[in-house]
Amino acid sequence: MAVPPSATSAWPTLHISQHPAVLHKLAVLRDIHTEPKKFREVVRELSWLLGYEALADARIRPLTVRTPIEETQAAELADRIGLVPILRAGLGMVDAMLELMPTAQVWHLGLFRDERTLRPVEYYNRLPDSATVDVCLILDPMLATGGSATAAIEVLKRWGAVRIKLVNLIAAPEGVDAVTRAHPDVPIHCAALDRQLNERGYIMPGLGDAGDRQFGTGKTG
Repeated sequence: MAVPPSATSAWPTLHISQHPAVLHKLAVLRDIHTEPKKFREVVRELSWLLGYEALADARIRPLTVRTPIEETQAAELADRIGLVPILRAGLGMVDAMLELMPTAQVWHLGLFRDERTLRPVEYYNRLPDSATVDVCLILDPMLATGGSATAAIEVLKRWGAVRIKLVNLIAAPEGVDAVTRAHPDVPIHCAALDRQLNERGYIMPGLGDAGDRQFGTGKTG
């Protein structure tokens, strides 16, 4: 079962959504009988909801617009948003975020977990020479050991990113602890904090391998 938000006081930067729609969609993702097409659809829907919550503190600037009746004061997003999906599982979260923020830049990071050491290995990085955004959202369905997330944050900080947020569907306590110890300035937004990792580094109860379940490869267990 998932850890209740009331038990997460040790991690003040951890934000677990309690929206009923989030909880409903998470149940669909966990179900072993959910087929890849449906799984991808729900990953997209859930990512939109989590992105909405993660950007609640985005900066805005005043704007004057004309309605069919008269001019009125409004606001527009001032922050330049960067989306950083961790390949390959993070790709399924991108389209929803672009629906939410059509002007966001997308920069890919390729990291895979060595199954022997459980350590991240970087194999793809096409970031430009210097940071071109104000806020970076790292997109990765699963925060397990925290190795890939910590490595991605370090890459972005060296790039010059100042405001970084991590958006996950499910997190494990081990991963949250690793990220918050290494980067206490980085908020984590997720739909659930699960019980623990197993000996293979998989989240329990989790939802299996998010990449395999999205793309119809491997096993679901």
